[in-house]
Amino acid sequence: MSIRSTTGAANARILGIGAYRPSRIVPNADVVDAIDSSDEWIQQRSGIKQRRWAMPEETVQMMSVAASRRALERAGIAPEQIDAVVVATVSHLLQTPAVATAVAHELGTNQAAAFDISAACAGFCHGVALGADMVRGGSAGHVLVIGVERLSDITDVHDRGTAFIFADGAGAAVIGPSEEPGIGPVVWGSDGEQFDLIRQREDWRDVVGSPGAPGSGVMPHLTMQGNPVFRWASFAMAKVSQQALDRAGVAIEDLDVFVPHQANMRIIDAMARSMKLPERVQVARDIAEQGNTSAASIPLALDRMIEEGTAKSGDTALFVAFGAGLAYAAQVVVVP
Repeated sequence: MSIRSTTGAANARILGIGAYRPSRIVPNADVVDAIDSSDEWIQQRSGIKQRRWAMPEETVQMMSVAASRRALERAGIAPEQIDAVVVATVSHLLQTPAVATAVAHELGTNQAAAFDISAACAGFCHGVALGADMVRGGSAGHVLVIGVERLSDITDVHDRGTAFIFADGAGAAVIGPSEEPGIGPVVWGSDGEQFDLIRQREDWRDVVGSPGAPGSGVMPHLTMQGNPVFRWASFAMAKVSQQALDRAGVAIEDLDVFVPHQANMRIIDAMARSMKLPERVQVARDIAEQGNTSAASIPLALDRMIEEGTAKSGDTALFVAFGAGLAYAAQVVVVP
């Protein structure tokens, strides 16, 4: 007896990008008192001028659906054509069920496969890699990949190292078949030896065991050792970026757009210098107005570039993301 295998499209590409930015804009002036800081200090340290924090009605599911509808519209794909929904998030605060299942239902997909992945800030790039492989492998015709976070829920507003960094939002991409390659091979990995550099500070058991729990309002918070993360990301991720270019067969001179995870403006600048990016390459700097949205940062940044005209359909772009774990991923894509 032999088991049949499936094959899908010869190539895959991103067909459409969509984004949702929460309505509440929080300038640095609104966070400085709680951390005994200043607008100048925050901008020098991170490049952030303001961030978006979600209102109560702007849930992980609501933001995911809004970004997805925009991506579907741009891709010209109906919800019932989506065979799989992959949501990258660390701030959907139910361990189960996956928020992807509720998103798939609300969008009106035809009972699409749906699951969440936890790869922190690298989650969207992980999802793009999975989606491309699913389309090429034949397990899905079209895949919806979402990066979404409500990090304001798990941010300690009194933590001087993180309170000004994290933000909320959602970005989505529709991945489907293509005649020409539109998503290059992924370069991904993790450095678990540095597991504690970015992490949830409290174990869920500690939270549940807090005085007055459950319902006490006590939440787990994110914590980060900023200097080691800065040193690791600034140089290690430049090497990963070059590996992704090499695997895709793209010379750095042929790159049009660089979309790194929007973690810190100094990290973005350090990577660009280390990679010796040509001056003509457009670099995403969404963090200044949006803050660090973890898994949502790359699609949000690319969406802004498309809206502003600094990234055009057909451009060659490089994604690279890194975060807790320390997990990372990078790939070359064609801008939809």
